[in-house]
Amino acid sequence: MPTPETSGLLAEQLLRLTRRLHRAQKRYMEPLGITPAQSRLLRTVAHDDQPPRMADLAQRLEVVPRAVTTLVDALEAHGSVRRVPDPTNRRVVRVELTDTGRSTLRALREARRSAAEDILAPLSDQQRDALGELLDTLSGASDHRC
Repeated sequence: MPTPETSGLLAEQLLRLTRRLHRAQKRYMEPLGITPAQSRLLRTVAHDDQPPRMADLAQRLEVVPRAVTTLVDALEAHGSVRRVPDPTNRRVVRVELTDTGRSTLRALREARRSAAEDILAPLSDQQRDALGELLDTLSGASDHRC
């Protein structure tokens, strides 16, 4: 059974790695003119079959509605999203990707891959496979505990 010290050390290592990955991603995203929060919103919008409502975005991103408004404003100015009326309720505003937004998402995926490659460069293919399996195990375990 792991000791509390071991678990604490592992938690600290995971946090350091996460911060390092975020810094690398931010470095690759900067030339695209997109912040990590904007990137997250773009990915969330792209995930749905139909354009999500602003309120749904706030809930999924776990932020206040005003934060979504600010993000959508910036992404709209960037040309990546547009607000569209809901076809069944004119009081509801939905957010959809533009062609520029889809291009930006492709560039963001490449930026994320490049950042991950920077972090994973010291690992062999076998070590990467093992890490992937461990991360899958941890991701699945956390889903059952929440």
